[in-house]
Amino acid sequence: MLRKSFKAAFEETDGGRVRAYASTFDREPDAYGDVIAKGAFAETLERWRESGKPIPLLWGHDTADPYSNIGACYDYGEDDRGFWFEAAFDADNERAQYVRKLAAEGRVYQCSFAYEILQAAEVTLDGGRKAYELQKLELFEVSIVQIPANQHATIEDVKSNLAETLEETAAAIKAGRRNSAKDTDELRRIADAAAEITETVNGLLSDTNTDPDDGDDKREGDSEGAKSQAELVAAYKQAIKTYWE
Repeated sequence: MLRKSFKAAFEETDGGRVRAYASTFDREPDAYGDVIAKGAFAETLERWRESGKPIPLLWGHDTADPYSNIGACYDYGEDDRGFWFEAAFDADNERAQYVRKLAAEGRVYQCSFAYEILQAAEVTLDGGRKAYELQKLELFEVSIVQIPANQHATIEDVKSNLAETLEETAAAIKAGRRNSAKDTDELRRIADAAAEITETVNGLLSDTNTDPDDGDDKREGDSEGAKSQAELVAAYKQAIKTYWE
């Protein structure tokens, strides 16, 4: 299993989301003298889709520690620039959230991927330079890394809250970034569900707020706080159930 790295670009959701290029099709040889042909990922990405499993997002290609499995790619593809992916960070994984923080602060901004070569050949680039062109690859995982082999695979953007996520979803729908009517309908359902959850939660919070300075009412406030927590959970469950049935 081989590895190749690129600068990346991050976005975020609830637990955090990253959008990045794991590879680019620049005709500039990387640190290993390789270039990657457009279409090199097409078949392996299709196999991932057909499998129904997410492409793992790792920290630094660490496959030994399960906590280094920091997220999952839920969307991916090739464009003229390269192989891009969108992945969600695990909300309950402290390592994932710290990596998200580093990405949001610009302290890490590069990506890498692990692969096997299925087809390759020597090519001559502009100016007569020779390079090894990777033409067909088997993809195993993508990673956020500190030091890449390809300096062009960069993290693009990072978002970290529900409001930003909804804005991103709405923008994607409006711009028609997804290609099928089914995907657009699904995005609308997600946006509607998230908006309903937000409205319900905000209502519960406003109804159950207590004054922390009311010393004599501390026990009552604690009780109300516990009640609001339970209602909060119930609201999430009900909203999810309503919109995904």
